[in-house]
Amino acid sequence: MYDCIIVGAGPAGGTAAYHLAKKGRSVLIIEKESLPRYKPCGGGVSSSIAQWFDFDFSPAISAKVDTSRFTWKLGDVVEAKIGTKEPIWMVRREIFDQFLVQQAQNQGAELQDKTEVKGIEFKTDSWQVTTSTGIVTGRYLIAADGAKGQMAKWLGFKDRKRYLCGALEAEVIADVPNKNMAHFEFGLVKNGYAWNFPKDDGHSIGVATLIGRAPQDFKKILDEYAQSFNLDVKNSKQYGHPICLWDGNQKLHTQNAVLAGEAACVIDPFTAEGIRPSIFSAVLAAGFIHDALNGDINALENYTNAINEQWGNDMAWAQKLAATFYRLPGIGYKVGVKSPSGAQIMGKILCGELRYGDVVGRALKRLIPGFG
Repeated sequence: MYDCIIVGAGPAGGTAAYHLAKKGRSVLIIEKESLPRYKPCGGGVSSSIAQWFDFDFSPAISAKVDTSRFTWKLGDVVEAKIGTKEPIWMVRREIFDQFLVQQAQNQGAELQDKTEVKGIEFKTDSWQVTTSTGIVTGRYLIAADGAKGQMAKWLGFKDRKRYLCGALEAEVIADVPNKNMAHFEFGLVKNGYAWNFPKDDGHSIGVATLIGRAPQDFKKILDEYAQSFNLDVKNSKQYGHPICLWDGNQKLHTQNAVLAGEAACVIDPFTAEGIRPSIFSAVLAAGFIHDALNGDINALENYTNAINEQWGNDMAWAQKLAATFYRLPGIGYKVGVKSPSGAQIMGKILCGELRYGDVVGRALKRLIPGFG
């Protein structure tokens, strides 16, 4: 009998396991893939996540970015220092995710990878989890199995408030001329953007749409964008995947179980940033499950309320910005990206130094005269 079983070994699962194990709780992480495993992801993460841990992330960081380069239809270039206290980290998920899990194991958490969850059932006061290798039981469950996982449905969350969008990404092993610069392209992709993030030995290059369902050829766009860097993605493996964007405050707990990470749809609807919010949700999940194990009957409801108040309310502003910016990208680029403070403001939002609510009202007034 474990105090908590966590399904999924991504940033949310590893984080929750670390914090619960550090508090002396017995924890089992179940992961269907064999670790380390590739995960399609741009890999940008704010260094501000360090505030939630007491160990050094250096072994898991592939590059550090302090400059953003923006383009509009491959031209009209804007370069700007991000202007945050620390650079943005670039990570490879196969390294980063395993690193987090190893830190949890160092605190006593157990890992069963290459293990698929086949079903779950609540019995009296604990969860019985049937896996491909046997049956395990836990007093509490954390569903951290991502956008395509089954746990949320099995737990009864059939109609989560989420907006599903799509991305296509490729990893290209090639020389990186400037490893401290992240590239963002607006205009090639309808209702979204393209990116090229540096890694120690190559590029993470991709495209994503964040609003609407505009038909477009992602592979063609990705190839055109890659060619602007003299990169060839046709011979690289390409990964298409869904992204669960936050689409409103919602219940994230049920009987002795919570959703965390992308299963909880905490992805930023403007940037599609996922690692930092997933970790944030997992820190809260671990704290409130620890409270529940100590006898607090309201702990899981408090988790839902905390996510909605500390994350959801600000994401409502992010949604408003996304709806306007991506429908009027030319205007957005001109009055937002090209403004002297635009890149610094977005960098501070990504690092948690500013909230959308602090700046979006003013930004929308510039984009839409008479707004508010």
